[in-house]
Amino acid sequence: MILFKNARLYSPKEIGNTDILVSGSTIIAIEENLSIIGLNYKVIDLNNQIVTPGFIDQHVHVLGAGGKRGFGSMTNELTAQDLLSVGTTTVVGLLGTDGVTRSPKSLYAKVKGLDDQGMTGYMHTGYYGLDPVHVMDSIQEDLVFIDKVLGCKIAISDIRSSFPTVQELLKRWREVYIGSMLAGKKGILHVHLGNSPGKLDPLFQMVNDHQVPIESISPTHVARTSELFESAIEFGKLGGRIDITTGASKFIDPYKAVLLALEENLSIDRMTFSTDGNAGLDLKDDKQNVIGTKPAPISANLSEFQSLVKSEGISISDSLSIVTSNVSDNLGLQHKGRVRVGADADFCVFNDSWELQNVIAMGEMISLE
Repeated sequence: MILFKNARLYSPKEIGNTDILVSGSTIIAIEENLSIIGLNYKVIDLNNQIVTPGFIDQHVHVLGAGGKRGFGSMTNELTAQDLLSVGTTTVVGLLGTDGVTRSPKSLYAKVKGLDDQGMTGYMHTGYYGLDPVHVMDSIQEDLVFIDKVLGCKIAISDIRSSFPTVQELLKRWREVYIGSMLAGKKGILHVHLGNSPGKLDPLFQMVNDHQVPIESISPTHVARTSELFESAIEFGKLGGRIDITTGASKFIDPYKAVLLALEENLSIDRMTFSTDGNAGLDLKDDKQNVIGTKPAPISANLSEFQSLVKSEGISISDSLSIVTSNVSDNLGLQHKGRVRVGADADFCVFNDSWELQNVIAMGEMISLE
């Protein structure tokens, strides 16, 4: 057991000064001036530093991505240390345009490997296209039999998509819905959005015309363009949750997009951040000529949160919710996203300037170097 003393806790709601007792990978007590008699435990004094839930990044290319400019433009795989060093203690891996040289089977092995390296990994089955790309015989079977699979990815409103019709999207959604119901998961259809004119229109049709529960659809890259973001805000006001990409695909700084949505009276609990980390981005020179490829930064959730928490008009707790509790609610991971008794012991430790000092993942102190 480890007793973390003198924490200024945000759960993400502000708790105040407290101690946190961890047994193995689970939080078993949160109290002021906590003391234990008759048991062996280690004490770590946090010296009144700020403690928050570990960040959850629900859209990361942990296997690597890219390839639109040939094999040499593919990005490399990520390690747990890469992710933990920027405060990400839970990650959802997925595929992008490439369902040929990369596969859900390889992705499953990768997220299991991240677990072995000290963090928590999950995945979505599927990829941009409509052709069957999954681990077992169907999307539904992946949801039912594979604990790591939380949903299915598909792309719309993008020239790289398979241009799915509403009926085809409904069939994908049905497999996710039934599979997750049988498996006791929340289950989401994770929808990549491009910058084509269709925007979120197929998703509105699914909800309005076919009574699909809006919470089971998870659109991402919603701040790619201003027009797309306006449509996404309306989706959020209907009760959906929209995912703002921090590492790529943005018309405005992501933290400013949150502030803009708040001005439009969208509730903070309708918004999440994810990085699109390790996606293959064009590297350009001063004349905007493409000279190579670079990976989308996996640190973008941390940096955009730091900008948001220092902004006016939003509380620390609300800023934190976008990278913690809102994401866990979107994914249906009730043991993640909050520092509370019974939850996984995943924490970030910050100083007063909101600089990341330490990370605890599944009860283990992680070196940031």
